This record gives sequence, C-alpha cells and structure tokens, in this order.
Amino acid sequence: MELTSLLLEVENHIGVITINREKSLNALNKSVMDELDFLFGEHLATLDLYGVIIKGAGEKAFAAGADITEFMALDTASGSALSAKGHRIFMQIENFHIPVIAVIHGYALGAGCELAMACHMRIATPKARFGQPEVNLGLIPGYAGTQRLPLLIGKSKAIEYTLTGDMIDANEAHRLGLVNYVEEDASAKATELINKIAQKGPIAVKNSIQAINAFYDGSKDGAAFEIDIFGKSLASEECKEGVSAFLEKRKANFRG
Repeated sequence: MELTSLLLEVENHIGVITINREKSLNALNKSVMDELDFLFGEHLATLDLYGVIIKGAGEKAFAAGADITEFMALDTASGSALSAKGHRIFMQIENFHIPVIAVIHGYALGAGCELAMACHMRIATPKARFGQPEVNLGLIPGYAGTQRLPLLIGKSKAIEYTLTGDMIDANEAHRLGLVNYVEEDASAKATELINKIAQKGPIAVKNSIQAINAFYDGSKDGAAFEIDIFGKSLASEECKEGVSAFLEKRKANFRG
C-alpha cells in the first residue's frame, strides 16, 4: 500500500510514523485511518523493529481530531460503522507486540487524543494539549475515548473532561496519568525508552503487553492469562538465557 497521509521512517530498529497532514492539523481522515490499519495490521510486523513512535507533522498538532468534513454525509448505520472501524484499528495499536509510543506536541484532541491513548505510552512536550471536545459538536468520542480515558485518569475526571470539552495541559495530563513524561525533546525520550526495552526479552515484552491488556478486556480472565503465560515463559529458551545470565553475572543475550 502506498502511503499518502502517513510517513514511515525506520532507523536503528525504530519505526517512526508521522501523520503528514500539517495544513489540516493532522486530522485523522479516512486515508490516515486506512494507512494506520495497513501498518499495524500488516506491514510493521514484517519489519525488524524494537518499537514504534507516532507523531504529527509540524509543531501545532499531534492530531487535532477527526476530519469533521467527512461527518456530514453519515447516518446512524454509517456512523456506527465508522466508530467500529476506529475501535478495531486502535485496538491493533493497543495490542501491538512491541512498544508503541505517542510523541505529542501541540493539540491531541478528539480522535487525536484517542489515538494517543491507544498507544502504550505517551510523551508530551510542555506545549501539548489534550481533550475530548466532541460534546461541542453534539457528539461523544467514537474511537474508544469513553473507554480508555477513565482507565488512565479515573472515572470522575474522565466524566468532567468529556462533558465540559475542556483541554488538559501537559503538566495536568502528567499529574492525572494521561502522559508518562513531559519533555522538551519528547522524541529523544521515546527513543530512549524503546532502546531500554529492546535490551529485555522480546517475547517477555510481547507477553507483558498482552497480559496487562487482558486485565482490561472484559472477555478475558486476566489473572488466568497471566498464570498461563508465566508458566510457558518459565519453560522458554528466553527465560533460560535470562536466568543463566543473572546467575553468571553477565548481560543477557536475548536477540542472539
């Protein structure tokens, strides 16, 4: 698939996805969503990556929402289908087998905030602003914002910000737990985290992501999932290498 709305660069085993719609404040239109679907559903898994960074082009926005111009022709059925598509694509990101980090500068609003929340971690610059302002359009968040925001900042605050549509500045987002770090050079911090995680067992990283996500998945017994994966991990070659390295007081060689 030829990318027209996203840019993908790979350097030192890190994939950097840039939403390349700066004039539209990187709004998530159909093209962006289809290309995210292609990358996380097919293409990225074929690359030798340690992690993925998602950011927006320019300095004004990570993504300032969905492309509202595409909403006018929607009815109940097509609107629900659009929401379901967004849920599915963002779930692919949330369940991706290596760390996905959103680097946020400027606005991350509406669907942009929902995209950031689907990532495993979020690093903001001091000028970042977050929010779910859909109520101002007579809407509710449609890409799982009502589901992920309470998990990250708690029910009461999630209701407050969803009902008021108020924006959350970077420092408050950090205090609430919406972002992991506030850094002037957010991309450098994301790279640092990915390189640190790359030193760990890749299967353990994948399994840890799956086990944590299982806790929040109503269709799964997260504790049972952890018990099963822990047992399988103990029998793995990766675990044998890790334990041997610890006992021998050397650095583990997980990647051969």
